[in-house]
Parts: sequence; structure tokens; C-alpha cells
Amino acid sequence: MEAGSLLKARGIPLGGISRRAHSVLGTLPSYLELTKPRITALVVVTAAAGYLLGAASFDFALFAHAMIGVALVASGTSAMNQVLERDVDALMVRTRSRPLPAGRVGTPSAAVVSGCLAAAGIIWLWVAVNPITAGLALATFISYDLVYTPLKRVHSLSTVVGAVPGALPILGGWTAATGQLSPGGWALFGILFLWQLPHFLALAWLLRDDYEAAGLRMLSVGDFEGRQTRHQALLYALTLIPVSLVPSVLGLTGAVYFGVALALGALFLLAAIRFARSASSANARGLFRASILYLPLLMAVLVLDKL
Repeated sequence: MEAGSLLKARGIPLGGISRRAHSVLGTLPSYLELTKPRITALVVVTAAAGYLLGAASFDFALFAHAMIGVALVASGTSAMNQVLERDVDALMVRTRSRPLPAGRVGTPSAAVVSGCLAAAGIIWLWVAVNPITAGLALATFISYDLVYTPLKRVHSLSTVVGAVPGALPILGGWTAATGQLSPGGWALFGILFLWQLPHFLALAWLLRDDYEAAGLRMLSVGDFEGRQTRHQALLYALTLIPVSLVPSVLGLTGAVYFGVALALGALFLLAAIRFARSASSANARGLFRASILYLPLLMAVLVLDKL
């Protein structure tokens, strides 16, 4: 008997199976969108940089296991963030078309998927890499979703708090290679931590109306002239310059990185000074773009000079 006839004989309609299969396949892009692939890719790249800078010799299998685990945790963390902020996302122009507020994915299933991804990544890192890296991944998930995400609703300090989970992946890459928390890894953490603050402050100024409409207590909300936002962005950009030179002081890199880091830091600072002088959208956008250029260039030179 043919497969179609057999299914009909058992009372299973072919059309129903086809529709269900089509429905499942149709929601896959929405589940992928939940994981914020571009942010996940950035997290993996920074973790890879941490691994390459910490490794005495390259172990491809260990590197692959570390990157898989980091990618799983980053995906689950981003997805859980969207679960927790689905009501806020629905109020903002920038995020109202995301899968949950748009109704393309159900909240229970999204929560299950996000939790499974994060748990799988943490277990993977524990078994295939080391407990320290797994612990850092768990700390990333907790600090981002259970501390930073709810804090955004009550205090502007959330931006500083949120920079912690954003900087932990490069430290996780370092511990994956070295098996320990050491000064070199913390120096990399410091660079990523400080870089994020001018980056997000510039973005928060550009999106301040959206954040206010959603009831999020970002520093830019209520800072009508942008004085606090501008001055803090300048302070962090200035502090980033000496911190970015620490890898050379520790002997991780040589003179090439030192010179490039100094030049990139000066250009980044120049964009922050322009924003500090005038809180125009053009200056905020200039600082945001400078931050996007700064990080990949710095990471590339950091790794190449070390290698």
C-alpha cells in the first residue's frame, strides 16, 4: 500500500500534515531571529579573540568546542531577553516587529527554546572545555537576563551593569584557552567593558524617545540637554585609552598594537568630544559609528600583533 493510502486508511489527513510541516518551517526564521544572530556572531568573534590571545598553541578541537558553547549561550541569552521584554518591545518602533510582539512566536515556546539553548551551551562548556568558562557563561546569562534586563525599567545604572555580560565572552575565550582567570584576560574584559559604554550611550541618545515611550529608565531619558549622557560618554572614552594599552604592558602584544591602540583611542575620543560639545543627532551618530569601527579594528590588530 502506498504511503498516502496508508495514512488515509489510518484517518490521518495528508493536508493536515502538510499544513503543520509548513507551519513549523515557517516559524524557523522567527526562532532564529529570537537569537539575534548578528549579536551572537559578535559575541563569538570576541570570544575567539580572547581564545587566540590566551592560547600558547592552537588546539582546533578545544577552540571549536568553546565557540559552539559560547554561541549556544549567547543565542539563549538573547532569546530570553526578548521573552522578558516582549511587552516593552511592543511599545518601541525599533522592536515592535520582533517575533514575540508581532505574534509570530508564542511566549511559552520561546521561553523553552531560549532556556534549552543557554543550558545546552553551559553544559557543553562544562564538559568539553572547563568549569571556569562554563561558570562565566552562566554568569553572562544571569547578569544579562535576570539583572540587567529588569534593571532597565527602574534605574539608568543598567547601562553600566549591562556592560558586564557584554564583556564576559572575551574573558570566557581566554579561560577556554588558559583554564584560569589571569591579568591578561581581565585586561581584555576591561577593554570590552569600557568600549560598550560610549557605544550604548550614543545609541540611547538617538533612541531616547523610543525608550521613554517604553518606560525604560535609560540615562538619556529625562536628560533633556544630554549633559549627563555626553559627559559620561566622554569619560568612558577617555578611560578606555590607558586600559586599551594594558595588553602591551602585560607583554601580550608589542609596539605595533600599542601604537594602533593609541591612535584608535584618540579617534574614538575625538568623536566623544564632539558629542560632549553638542548633543546633536549627527554627533551621537558619529560616536556610535566610531565605536563600531573601533572594536573590530582593535581586536584584529590585537590578535595579529600577538600572533
